[in-house]
Amino acid sequence: MHVHPKASYREVLEDANAKGYAVGQFNLNGLEYLQAIVEVAEEERSPVILGVSVSSMKYIGLHYLTALADAAKLRARVPVILHLDHGPNFEVVQQAIRGGFDSVMYDGSEHELERNIAETRRVVDAAHAAGVDVEGELGQIAGTEDEVSVDEREAMLARVDDAIRFAEETGIDALAPALGTAHGMYRTAPEIDFGRLENIFEKTKKPIVLHGGSGVPDDDVRRAISLGVAKINVNTEAQMEFNRIVREKLGNDPKLYDSRKYLGPARDAVKEIVRKKIHLFGSHNRY
Repeated sequence: MHVHPKASYREVLEDANAKGYAVGQFNLNGLEYLQAIVEVAEEERSPVILGVSVSSMKYIGLHYLTALADAAKLRARVPVILHLDHGPNFEVVQQAIRGGFDSVMYDGSEHELERNIAETRRVVDAAHAAGVDVEGELGQIAGTEDEVSVDEREAMLARVDDAIRFAEETGIDALAPALGTAHGMYRTAPEIDFGRLENIFEKTKKPIVLHGGSGVPDDDVRRAISLGVAKINVNTEAQMEFNRIVREKLGNDPKLYDSRKYLGPARDAVKEIVRKKIHLFGSHNRY
């Protein structure tokens, strides 16, 4: 029994583009994260995307994940969208589609353009047949720990003409082009290529997804949204705060054994991060 979301992934992002805000994708790393994300989304009347990495899908289990998301959707009055983040291949994406996900991201960015287009198109055909929306990736979004030279950085960023072809030939619903952000926490603020972003959005007319949203300066986030970014992925920041509270609680009380007494406060800390991001992205009071 799958509960239909109030609005689809594509509808939510198109609304965000039309009204000049962005929707946050917050990763579902366990029950406490789900509760934190959905409770704040409800309180703030904000649409929200639950990002599930392949490692989280393995850790939590597909059947638990979809049941948890369905429970959240039943209670929430705002769109709660279950989304596969960085699906590495057709098989994993297919599992998510069959499992009841609302949208999937297929990441074929390590392939050269022709193959990325062909593989992404295959995913789009299968997903759209099942009523599931697709996010595709173009260019390489590095990890913050990767040392990248200026030439390498240029080579990793999404090319505008490639983006036009990619969007047209795959039929994706949203595009994640490499624009200079990275996954993880930054040592120095990332340099987003705003000109490239604006160009790609204007020419593809697809909602743009910004990966690696933890630690991007607020002004850069606002500027990116004004140029076509409709979805921003946040994970590391929430994990680090969760972790900090758990360490603090256990460190302060060596006799503490009731996990709710440290997971509860950690959950509250994640709520505050989600709330802060929802306000920064402007997605509050939209539903």
